[in-house]
Amino acid sequence: MKNKILITGGVGYIGSHTVVELHNANFEVIIVDDLSNSSVSVLKQIEKITGVAPKFYELDVSKYDQLETIFKENQGIDAIIHFAAAKAVGESVDNPLKYYKNNLVSLLNLIECQKKFNVNNMVFSSSCTVYGQPNVLPVTEQTPRQDAESPYGNTKRVGEDMISDSVSAYSQLNAIALRYFNPIGAHESALIGELPIGVPQNLVPFISQTAAGIREKLLVFGDDYDTKDGSAIRDFINVVDLAKAHVVALKRLLDKKNKTSFEIFNLGTGNGYSVLELIKTFEEVTGVKVNYEIAPRRAGDIEKIWADTTFANEELGWKAEKSLQETLLSVWNWQKNITN
Repeated sequence: MKNKILITGGVGYIGSHTVVELHNANFEVIIVDDLSNSSVSVLKQIEKITGVAPKFYELDVSKYDQLETIFKENQGIDAIIHFAAAKAVGESVDNPLKYYKNNLVSLLNLIECQKKFNVNNMVFSSSCTVYGQPNVLPVTEQTPRQDAESPYGNTKRVGEDMISDSVSAYSQLNAIALRYFNPIGAHESALIGELPIGVPQNLVPFISQTAAGIREKLLVFGDDYDTKDGSAIRDFINVVDLAKAHVVALKRLLDKKNKTSFEIFNLGTGNGYSVLELIKTFEEVTGVKVNYEIAPRRAGDIEKIWADTTFANEELGWKAEKSLQETLLSVWNWQKNITN
């Protein structure tokens, strides 16, 4: 009998890729998504890739009454992977209450339902933003969390605390938080990728849309950071590698291989690339020039961060495998597929 997994935000960018990997690993998937930053058409693309139409509910996880109906209608859910969250750093600075309501109330509701319906396992979508601007690089899981640079980052920090306190108080609960660095790329089929509603808030979709002529130019926020070329540095991880890590973490919980009731893992490549390096690499692998200009630094952005992935590599037996070149080419193939 297949394990039944509830995926919140499963039509979104990382969620949809994880749904595919869960199907590949023979899990039964139930998707919940409010479609606020995703398209229902992604469900058809998932079906094309996997041959399975996932069960789908359109609802807002921050509304408890709506969420509770999912658990009532789907008895025997074995675990939750919680993606559903607003995730744009800049927008969170401008509209913090949206982020606190959406990201924290939804998590609170899920934990309440876990207790009520005896769903004891959760994989939580966290973020390297909990580290703020670290004093020492690369960051390990023991790197002290800093005061968040943005309300978005703060919701991930508080979310981790909510889970940690809950698993301490309710002995049946177990959870793994995956702190990811910067997910980019698309599925090799070019059927699913990162397609935000409206103007992209993330770097790589803006690069590909500019290359495709959809956007006039890309703004590079800051060229005066203390980095090799003045632009900010990030650890860019392929979304399929990231999705596979969720399956590994999920199996760890279901097989009771977790060492403590709440575990935390960094998910990155261990390499830092600057924004300007990323643009140059995109141009090299695609042969397409990207029109960009330098703009002032953006509130909430940090200067540089990349992961030490040793713990995830050794304890989970997971490692990011896809190169930056391969990942950026997948972005362009996806962009051409949806533009044509």
